[in-house]
Amino acid sequence: MTSLVDINNLKKTYVMGSNVVKALDGIDMNIKHGEYISIVGPSGSGKSTLMNMIGCLDAPDFGSYMLDGVDVSNMNDNELAKIRSEKIGFVFQGFNLLPKLTAIENVELPLIYRGYNHKKRKAMALEALERVGLGDRTHHRPSELSGGQMQRVAVARALAGNPPIILADEPTGNLDTQTGKEILETLEKIHQQGNTIILITHDESLANQAKRRIVIRDGLIMRDEEGRQ
Repeated sequence: MTSLVDINNLKKTYVMGSNVVKALDGIDMNIKHGEYISIVGPSGSGKSTLMNMIGCLDAPDFGSYMLDGVDVSNMNDNELAKIRSEKIGFVFQGFNLLPKLTAIENVELPLIYRGYNHKKRKAMALEALERVGLGDRTHHRPSELSGGQMQRVAVARALAGNPPIILADEPTGNLDTQTGKEILETLEKIHQQGNTIILITHDESLANQAKRRIVIRDGLIMRDEEGRQ
């Protein structure tokens, strides 16, 4: 497998009043195409900052980040936005679906910004919904869906356009145990179909579902180990 994420000596500092917080203090990380990894750590460990770096939502103060062969370390906001739209599909804890849009319209939304015509994006959105088992819910609005179905729509939205990375931030946080298990099964299925999954969580049991587990604390990677087999 070739490198998808190649991070070297990444640092990020925030000034909060009179305090200087080293959110990331020299991170080295390599993720290859087709991996399923989790990044786990308690609140304040730096995992959310690392997620923002991997997701091109923020830029580092120091160090380098190569994403799919492109150096994104020093890109401006517009350049980062373009990279995000092409390379990363996001799944958030809160679903972030627009209530007045149907499932297929919610999945289509990022494809509009990427410039796909109506026919092409409809086909791509339908394919993504079918991949998560919602081909029969395309015209349902969020209020007509269960929590698990809404999160699967969010997964489909992340999948649409087939970005190299699916970045899932606490994707089961708003779900009951059984529904959360179903979402993890969905992520496992799309990983088996070839997608790279990066799961961000504070939950050790959730992190252990990935095949590789990165533990972060105090802005440093403490362990990088095999997860489930």
